[in-house]
Amino acid sequence: MFRKPALSTISNGSSLQGQSIGRLPSLDSKEPAQEEKVVLKKKVTFLRGVSIIIGTIIGAGIFISPKGILKNTGSVGMSLILWTVCGILSLFGALCYAELGTCIKKSGGHYTYILEAFGPLPAFVRVWVELLIIRPAATAVISLAFGRYILEPFFIQCEIPDLAIKLITAVGITVVMVLNSMSVSWSARIQIFLTFCKLVAILIIIVPGVMQLIKGETQHFKDAFAGNDASVMGLPLAFYSGMYAYSGWFYLNFVTEEVENPEKNIPLAICVSMVIVTVGYVLTNVAYFTTISPEELLNSKAVAVTFAERLMGNFSLAVPIFVALSCFGSMNGGIFAVSRMFYVASREGHLPEILSMIHVRKHTPLPAVIVLHPLTMIMLFTGDLYSLLNFLSFARWLFIGLVVIGLIYLRYKRPDMPRPFKVPLFIPALFSFTCLFMVALSLYSDPVNTGIGFAITLTGVPAYYLFIIWDKKPRWFRRLLGKSTLMWDSSLSL
Repeated sequence: MFRKPALSTISNGSSLQGQSIGRLPSLDSKEPAQEEKVVLKKKVTFLRGVSIIIGTIIGAGIFISPKGILKNTGSVGMSLILWTVCGILSLFGALCYAELGTCIKKSGGHYTYILEAFGPLPAFVRVWVELLIIRPAATAVISLAFGRYILEPFFIQCEIPDLAIKLITAVGITVVMVLNSMSVSWSARIQIFLTFCKLVAILIIIVPGVMQLIKGETQHFKDAFAGNDASVMGLPLAFYSGMYAYSGWFYLNFVTEEVENPEKNIPLAICVSMVIVTVGYVLTNVAYFTTISPEELLNSKAVAVTFAERLMGNFSLAVPIFVALSCFGSMNGGIFAVSRMFYVASREGHLPEILSMIHVRKHTPLPAVIVLHPLTMIMLFTGDLYSLLNFLSFARWLFIGLVVIGLIYLRYKRPDMPRPFKVPLFIPALFSFTCLFMVALSLYSDPVNTGIGFAITLTGVPAYYLFIIWDKKPRWFRRLLGKSTLMWDSSLSL
């Protein structure tokens, strides 16, 4: 049921179609029927590309991760160093993806690059674990932050109920799914607006922090490396928190086929975005420590709100709204991009055929978007925020490291491949080593969460042979899969 021809269609009466559809002539016309393709159009300009990257990176991480990083590094100075190192490492990874995006002009991101370098089995495992773990967990983490911050102004004097947070975030997830199903243009426009809101939220923190430094509020930077010593078990988790806060630099590569002039716009958008985000993140953390002590930061459940309450009085009520919009933008950008991975994987025959269908009028990959909804809801109502953060980081960085190793492999396997943008070899070597080192340490420092992630990742191997390789499936098995696909198709076409 997962294997299919390259061009897939369903009945012309449906609003969903595959790669190509036929246009019937009018009854009074003598013209023959013509063929026109229904494809995802090139609507991602340079500005929209920057908004996808910045809008996806700046989400919950900068407002939640300072707590996790400080806790696991043990001192203010070490936490600031880690923020800088994570920014540099993310820039290295982004440069590697810029090279891959300009020489392999296909959408799909991680999945496509692993497929090109190592073949179908690891590529299938990658999209399998993305569908089951990474994307639902990542969306759940961001949406939980969205729910907390959007409700913060209404629960000033009391604790926000967990159920209320989860219910409001469930509404937010549903809105994002509907938005991405209805219009590519509107999703992109809203992403630009939300990116502007994110930058405003960052500036609301940075500007007062700089003013505090000018006034001489540097007491928390004295003996900056004093405190608890960083441990071998804590540093990998601190790196996970930092790299999670920067994650999102790879999402433009998921929509390569929709980018205008990808040879120029992909590297330029990636470089501009990473410089803006890295500088903004480091200055934001410096601003935090001008007003909040390390102990207070660790005890705060909403670091940005605590900071604003100290310096801005009643205006601090606006900060949670900006932060919630920032998280909403991260949700929107992530779903917009990752749905293209499922679309491409289905086009390659690695996911059910219906996921490669495109809405005829709206030109959106509707089924590839909607498939995420139930899985994300399961993660949302059954997971803990920091456990989800560590849980998804293992699988994510394992495959990102594999992608960058694939870049090095393609340099030798296909040396004549056109490479409009090329990075020095030490950059992918250093970045891939760092990713795999983090994965290895995570198995030692947090064996439960990473062990679960590793076990679920390995389920992709038998799933590949069951759904992709095994042709002689029992008739009842094929019939069951066929009925479920037809039922889903009928519901989407209503």
